[in-house]
Amino acid sequence: MARTQAKDHGAKREAILAAAARVFASEGFDRASMAALAQEAGISKANIYHYYDSKDALLFDLLNGHLKALRDRLAAVPLAGLTPPQKLQALCTEVLLAYQGADNAHRVQSAGMDHLPEAERKTLVGYQRDMVRQLSDVIAQNAPEHLANNPAKLRRITMSLFGMLNWHYMWNAGADEAARRAYGAEVAALTLGGLKAL
Repeated sequence: MARTQAKDHGAKREAILAAAARVFASEGFDRASMAALAQEAGISKANIYHYYDSKDALLFDLLNGHLKALRDRLAAVPLAGLTPPQKLQALCTEVLLAYQGADNAHRVQSAGMDHLPEAERKTLVGYQRDMVRQLSDVIAQNAPEHLANNPAKLRRITMSLFGMLNWHYMWNAGADEAARRAYGAEVAALTLGGLKAL
């Protein structure tokens, strides 16, 4: 007879993922142990193995959930009827809002993907490419005369923009929603100003 799932299974799993994000971010994936993860999550080591059979499985679930949610959130931004500059600001702002409270997962993402097998990395990179493609398309709409036939330049600008957004947590991790919205507008304005100078 199949074992029934506890009513709090989902909540415990989320608690484990949050604990893993904290431990991986502070200690690094290589140095983190399942015992340390269990202690941070407030459960036994045996219990953590009920959810994940390895650190690698936990890492993938953490990053898969983080990146898929971010990709889906950006894809759901209502851009219809907006001008190209408004679309750019909307996406910049949404990235920053999505990162709020996810600094640990974001830190783990930047260093953790190399620890995963190729097939799992491919899944995660797919989410990243979807986001890059969405933002890249909007950037191109803002300067079609310069970027329509120059994919290399468009990629450089897109990745530079992501750099401004992705590293925000390094110097302003405690930013609230208002600060994130203000910075999203500033990043969009900087990018639009740069595009005008091309």
